[in-house]
Amino acid sequence: MRTAYKFHQSMDPTILFEEYLHFAKITRREEREAEKAIEKKWSFERMIKNRFSKGQTGTAIEVVVRQPSELDGEKHEETAVERGIPFDAFNNLTYSHPSQVSDAEWKALSRGVRTVGWSTCFYLTTSDIIGPFGIPAGFYLWWIFIEMDSDRYPLRDYGAAFFRVFGPKSRHIINLLQSLQMILTLGSLILGMGQSIAQISQGTSKPLCFVVCLLIFVILGVGLGQVRTLQRLGWLSNFAVWMNILAVIICMGVIAHSPPNFEATQASFGDNFVEGPIRTFAGFPPEEYASGGKGLIAAMNGINQCVYAFAGAILFFNFLAEMRNPWDFWKGLVCAQVFLFLFYIMFGIYVYSLQGQFAFNPVQQGLSLYNYQTAANICYIMTGFIAAAMYGNIGIKVIYNNVFQELFSAPPLTVMKGKIIWVFMVPIYWAIAFIIAASIPQFSYLTGLLSAICFVSFTYTFPALLVIGFRIKKDAMLPDESFDETTLKYSRHDDGMQRWTRGFLKHWYFNVFDVLYLLASLVTVGLGSYAAIEGLISSFDGTSVATSWGCTAPV
Repeated sequence: MRTAYKFHQSMDPTILFEEYLHFAKITRREEREAEKAIEKKWSFERMIKNRFSKGQTGTAIEVVVRQPSELDGEKHEETAVERGIPFDAFNNLTYSHPSQVSDAEWKALSRGVRTVGWSTCFYLTTSDIIGPFGIPAGFYLWWIFIEMDSDRYPLRDYGAAFFRVFGPKSRHIINLLQSLQMILTLGSLILGMGQSIAQISQGTSKPLCFVVCLLIFVILGVGLGQVRTLQRLGWLSNFAVWMNILAVIICMGVIAHSPPNFEATQASFGDNFVEGPIRTFAGFPPEEYASGGKGLIAAMNGINQCVYAFAGAILFFNFLAEMRNPWDFWKGLVCAQVFLFLFYIMFGIYVYSLQGQFAFNPVQQGLSLYNYQTAANICYIMTGFIAAAMYGNIGIKVIYNNVFQELFSAPPLTVMKGKIIWVFMVPIYWAIAFIIAASIPQFSYLTGLLSAICFVSFTYTFPALLVIGFRIKKDAMLPDESFDETTLKYSRHDDGMQRWTRGFLKHWYFNVFDVLYLLASLVTVGLGSYAAIEGLISSFDGTSVATSWGCTAPV
């Protein structure tokens, strides 16, 4: 006997791919109807209030809850509860089979966590240092979510999508890599924020030890990390976007009227980057002007930084899973794409044209005027808190959902026991990220390794692989195959290689393109990983003044 919530959370390998598609169509239709029912006229006052609200889950409905008896098959008593308390209403009810759970109960369990609108997704995306430069991948993932997510079988993350297309083993691999990326990304953010805090402290009579600077950010981050829902982070993300814009304006003005920060470049890259003439190059710069290595390694490290700065599809499933109406995700995706491309790409060109080989990452730490450098660093730290909180939030949820709940039957995060577990998981998770940041004190090389192994994979490789498998399985469906409304099962006429071949050939031109796209991204993963590892090795050769767990900052 299991609760409705346990059935709702479970990953059942006996459920066919086509069954996910069937229930997804029903949910999308109901979401559109519900969204029309709650549409209100826009006003500035309502927009501000929505930034601080708990989210709109739709109009209140009466949910029929069946009180099951111990004997399977016996008539169930029916009572009514409001959607506003779905879990409390269902938590103590047990069933022997998921078919006993009513449709209304599935809806209440699913939609209680769907509170985010498309504008919140826009702010969450653009407030992060990572944006959807790979917009085809974003649309791939959005299409797959729309086709496979439902109230009965909610699609919560990357691993669940691979589970439905390729099976249980692929889900474990994806969850492992996603957990690795989340913790490494948080570590890189701690390192970047620690450098900013160190620069600010250098203007005082007693500069702080670099490890202490990292620890300050971690302690503050643990406090913000207690926020459990993306909806609550939405208004902070809104604020972070404007802080990013302010920091960019400060940097552009200072860079145009002052020299680069030669002390920072020498501390990080060695004596080749002491004060000297600024040089810019249209192609590969000569070795003495390249801060990322030599030859192929320098080129791939540059590509890694591009991917790190403009790749973020790993979070799209998590954003979609908490959206009130996932159909609207494309609006936030397109707006974020245009904003990031026009704003940040042009900003990068501007900085390099004025600072050349002395351009520093992060850019505000390359300013030479202390007062303006401090102002930009404060903006950077404030936006970094939001990004770190978001990655910590999703990273902990991936571990909690796939390890604690699945293996140890942990309660949901909406009840007191789950909230208490969350309180203790947050500092542990941040402590691990802190150890990573203090052990690898070279920001660009750490982000390069992270980019090569994880960001390229989740933004380019995995979306291509996922859409190939999804399109093949969907196109393999035959017209005379059907879904039985009585048994809630789909009947196939064939299986195996014959079915996969038929699915591949139906839209072979799309599939061939995606296969080539997949192979190209795999090559990038391999070359990028090699360059990043070589760069990390070189970061410990004494060129940089920063050392593992040392007090000297690399800026």
